[in-house]
Amino acid sequence: MKTFELTKFGLENLVLAERDRPRPDAQEVLIKFHAASLNFRDLMFAKGIYNPHAKLPAIPFSDGAGEVVELGSAVTRWQVGDRVCPIFNQGWLEGDPSAARPKSTLGGGDLDGVLREYGVFHEQGLVSIPEHLSYEDAATLPCAGVAAWHALVTFGRLKAGESVLTLGTGGVSIFALQFAKAHGARVIATSSSDEKLARARTLGADEVINYKNTPDWEKEVLRLTGGVGVDHVVEVGGAGTLQKSASSTRVFGRIAVIGVLASGSGLNPVGLVMKSIRMQGIFVGSRQMFEEMNRAITVNHLQPVVSKSFSFEEVPDALRYMEASSHFGKIVVRY
Repeated sequence: MKTFELTKFGLENLVLAERDRPRPDAQEVLIKFHAASLNFRDLMFAKGIYNPHAKLPAIPFSDGAGEVVELGSAVTRWQVGDRVCPIFNQGWLEGDPSAARPKSTLGGGDLDGVLREYGVFHEQGLVSIPEHLSYEDAATLPCAGVAAWHALVTFGRLKAGESVLTLGTGGVSIFALQFAKAHGARVIATSSSDEKLARARTLGADEVINYKNTPDWEKEVLRLTGGVGVDHVVEVGGAGTLQKSASSTRVFGRIAVIGVLASGSGLNPVGLVMKSIRMQGIFVGSRQMFEEMNRAITVNHLQPVVSKSFSFEEVPDALRYMEASSHFGKIVVRY
């Protein structure tokens, strides 16, 4: 078994593993992984911040893609050779998340993650990979892609002609930009980098704001929308940006709260009340959402944006790359 000790991130018992090939039970499927992608949650876990009471050693990373190499005796959904991704919450297949099995999320201390050569999963906990995507492309989808889809389509019920505000240029925000444009929406994108904003324009962003140069970016959002505000905000900052996001939102607009990247003093609820803003926390999504998103990706021939790819042995470097916030889109590990 190949392992690394990520002492740089304060967690010596985090195992990056190529384990011996396991055998699936009756309704289980054996997956040979070929790629994984990083989320901010993975960096927090590696640093001991996310779920500090997790049972260790643990295999990290929730988002992976691979091929079916062996079937349990009762499996009916899959065939050997099928290309699949495990869903993030193995217990949330559809409907209300309260019905999901408890402690069924991957790579954060509940269940082992995907940073390994082989993994066994229940046949219900997998989705097919769109045909035009590589394993590296597909590995970007389970958290960032599904969260963005949940935010804009499932919760947001996005319509053509509506406006969307995205914060930063990480995985969720770039997927939100791509999904919004596929739905015919107008997108205002923010970043602290003019270079990244230029890249956002190539993906279809209609307006861009450098929040480093324009710290009162919510006022610029209002100016760009004629004083009305946007219909949707994909909020990945948390306490540090939520107040500005609320100020940027129109009456009866929607804020989908996904991330906790920016620290701050919190939100004054008066604006939410006065504008009747609907706000919802987004904890990734169900298998049903994943499958709906994949159909849209296939129809639109959408291509996930991969910032940089690392080998299995370079996982610590991949985590440092994420820590430096140098990426645009997703960071991938190939193996």
